[in-house]
Parts: sequence; structure tokens; C-alpha cells
Amino acid sequence: MWPLIASVIVISISGVMMPGPMFAVALAKSYKSPWAGTQMALGHAVVEVPLILLIRFGFSSFFQHIAVQFVLSVIGGAMIVWMGISMFMARATVVREGKDSPYNPFVAGIVMSAVNPFFLLWWATVGVTLIMKFNGYGAAGLGIMIGTHWACDLIWLSFLSFSIFKTHSFLSQRWQEWLFVIISLCLIFFGLRFIVIGTQSII
Repeated sequence: MWPLIASVIVISISGVMMPGPMFAVALAKSYKSPWAGTQMALGHAVVEVPLILLIRFGFSSFFQHIAVQFVLSVIGGAMIVWMGISMFMARATVVREGKDSPYNPFVAGIVMSAVNPFFLLWWATVGVTLIMKFNGYGAAGLGIMIGTHWACDLIWLSFLSFSIFKTHSFLSQRWQEWLFVIISLCLIFFGLRFIVIGTQSII
């Protein structure tokens, strides 16, 4: 089983470390707490574990349906754009007054997972191969696969969060605001990209 576990780690890390909405929000949330990444990983698991179980029991084709991808892309993209705009509007309050955005890291982890169509599609395609490899090991094998994959999420987001929390104070307030502007624009870009790709798929 060890070669299978190693493959899960390699494939999971390649997906976890890819820049995206989760990465952008984790950067912003880490300003206020070194535990933001850990909380986001827990929120992420709330969506990811049930999704893995659904795919394991035959729902992968549902997420590959064009109409489903379109709906997920438009709704998810719109939600991410809204979060990007909200973060942009709150940048001065967060940096200068020390206030955090209204949604906590745990909720952010849930939302960024649930509304990301690429995350859902990844599990319906690449993720299926990981799940199928552990079919011969029963429930225990599936549990090991889920635990190994989530550990990659947890370690990476926690490391990212601690690093940002410890180093952001070296930046001036002006540079911190500009960083929030960049993060906000990245979220808006990702959201619009999801909407465009979803629209193109249905056309």
C-alpha cells in the first residue's frame, strides 16, 4: 500500500500548492491568525470528505455533466467575484484598524471549496483514479486515502498561514493594502475565469 500512499501525496501536493481562490483567501486570512490555514483546512474537509464519498459510490459522472459544470461555474464564479470585491472594499479596515472580514477562516474554507468548480471537477476526474486505486482495501483503504490527502491540505495551508502571520508585520501598511488589492484582483480574476469557462462549455 505504501506506493499508493506515495502517489496520493505526490498528486495531492501538486493540486494543493496550485495557486487559486483557496490560496488567495488563505493569504488574506493569515494576517489575523496563524491558525487561519488550519481552520480553512478543516472547513475544506467539510466539503471534500462527503464529495469523495459521493464519487466513490458512483456520482463522478454527475459532476462531469456539462450542465452541472455550467451551473457550478457561474454560481461559484459569482461568489468568488463577490468575495474579491468585499475583500477589496475592506482592505483599509483590515490593515489599518485590525478588523477582519466578516467570514471566518473555517467558513471561508467551506465556501472556497464548495463554489470552486475546478475543485469539484478535479475530484470527478483526477481524484477518481486515486479513489479507485484503494478499492481493493475496503473502507480502511478509503479512509487512509482521505486522511493522507487531507493531511497534505492541512500541512500546506498551516505552513502558509504561519509564514504569512510571522512575516507580514515587516511590510508597511501601504504595502499590506497593496497586497490585499492584489489578492482581491486575483479572486475576481478566478471568479470571472470560472464564469467564462463555464459559459463557453455550454455554448
